[in-house]
Amino acid sequence: MQYQPSGILIVDKPADMTSAKVVSRVKQSLKAKKVGHAGTLDPFATGVLVCLINRATRIARFFLQGNKKYKAVLCLGIETDTQDATGRVISRCDEITVSERSLRTAFKMIEGENQQVPPVFSALKQNGIPLYKLARSGKPVQKPARRIFISSVRMLEINLPIIRFEVSCTSGTYIRTLCADIGRTLGCGGHLKELRRLESSGFTLQKAVTVTELEKLALSGKLSEQIIGMSKALEDFPEIVADHTLAKKILHGQTITRADFCSGQIDRRQPGDFIKIVDKKDHLLAIINEQRDNCVYKYCCVL
Repeated sequence: MQYQPSGILIVDKPADMTSAKVVSRVKQSLKAKKVGHAGTLDPFATGVLVCLINRATRIARFFLQGNKKYKAVLCLGIETDTQDATGRVISRCDEITVSERSLRTAFKMIEGENQQVPPVFSALKQNGIPLYKLARSGKPVQKPARRIFISSVRMLEINLPIIRFEVSCTSGTYIRTLCADIGRTLGCGGHLKELRRLESSGFTLQKAVTVTELEKLALSGKLSEQIIGMSKALEDFPEIVADHTLAKKILHGQTITRADFCSGQIDRRQPGDFIKIVDKKDHLLAIINEQRDNCVYKYCCVL
């Protein structure tokens, strides 16, 4: 039986390719049984796409809510129905006379915690149907506003009507909606022209391979070397190295209690905190969390 690697592969998604198509290319290149991703990118967007290979798909939930960092291009003076360059133009402002001070104020307003209304052209679903499909069929559905947090936003270049900026934010933030909101604040409208994801859940472009490199590495048999092990991918999680007895209990799905850990191996944590259990070779065996009595642990996933 052919060895099937499991772990995380970071791909630099090209423009005009869906995230699903990238996943398909990764699956084909690795000849993997299962591949998923932790956070989609729109087809026109580029950058970090976190791909989960084989058993790593079981830990997708731990990356889906990770923070993101983007470099974006805002085009003022044009509003579109999709809030980006792929949509239909719904309004124009031919004369843009905003000052740099007004721009900085508008960008400053989006920092911190806010409520954001998701765009009607999005991959969110209504009764199992993506919103963008409903919108295209003339039946747009507006989802309620959601909490987002912008930890930093920085203008990189002002060359009206174009503004290049960088933003760090929580998962679920729509950068095109930020662009549309800034445009409305300035009174001239605006849309997202370009988007590049620089970071997702701590994974950066420095660790990414392009689709072209993906296929070259596959042909040379070196693609598996780019896969990040599951334990390393969760390096911020507190860790327990299992002995033979604990590893056997995990294998059989038996209840784990504090008594299964060596003295001092784990400090006292809050109920709900995630803990990874690895073997002596740093292979991820399971992720657990503490229950309210701080004695019995619940399996979140077993690898």
